Amino acid sequence: MATKALYLPDQKRILLDKDLPKLKHRWNEAHEVGHNIIPWHVGMMLGDTEQTLTPACHEIMEAEANCAAGQLLFLSERFLEEAASEAPTIDVVQRLSGRLGNTITSTMWRLIDQAHRDMPLVALVSAHPHPARRKATFDPANPCRYCIQSPLFRERFGGLTEIELFAITTGYAGAQRGGPLGQSDIILPDRNGSRHSFRFETFFNGHEALTIGVWQREMAISVSVA
Repeated sequence: MATKALYLPDQKRILLDKDLPKLKHRWNEAHEVGHNIIPWHVGMMLGDTEQTLTPACHEIMEAEANCAAGQLLFLSERFLEEAASEAPTIDVVQRLSGRLGNTITSTMWRLIDQAHRDMPLVALVSAHPHPARRKATFDPANPCRYCIQSPLFRERFGGLTEIELFAITTGYAGAQRGGPLGQSDIILPDRNGSRHSFRFETFFNGHEALTIGVWQREMAISVSVA
């Protein structure tokens, strides 16, 4: 993956790729600031060492910088408190995104991953679900750019693939060029075979489709009597 931002610790400067969309500048800047405020990162970034040359070390550094960026841009616990006070919906994601000045995608990611840890939630950032709106480059084997799962969803429903989840959206999404594409109540099986009701909704921002699936309840087991 091409580097979109670069921090020069000796000059205290952050360089951004000129092709990077402005909406993504804040996150990349915060990510590089994260490298700067984590003490052991600065020493590593001044030159390659045996540690920095290993993929595992690089992965740890990037994860820590992302964590720091999230804390900075989402005002530590403030976002989590506000997001957890309301039911998770696309509307809430858009409102919180505008309030804090972060992208809808990063806001949705943080809401799903951290704000409702006691609830199975899943989100997709994907191509337009309606066949009539898909680009020529659409790859049915990789329809999603991101599949974001809450810890509880990953634990209980992690066997569901991105292709299966994307297929759910194609069943109800309209062909609108933008805005809400539709919503539907969907039954999903957990790892034990129990059936659960989820409310799915999808919004198209003109470039990508944003989908949130929210757990509603476990379905009662029906037994037929002869």
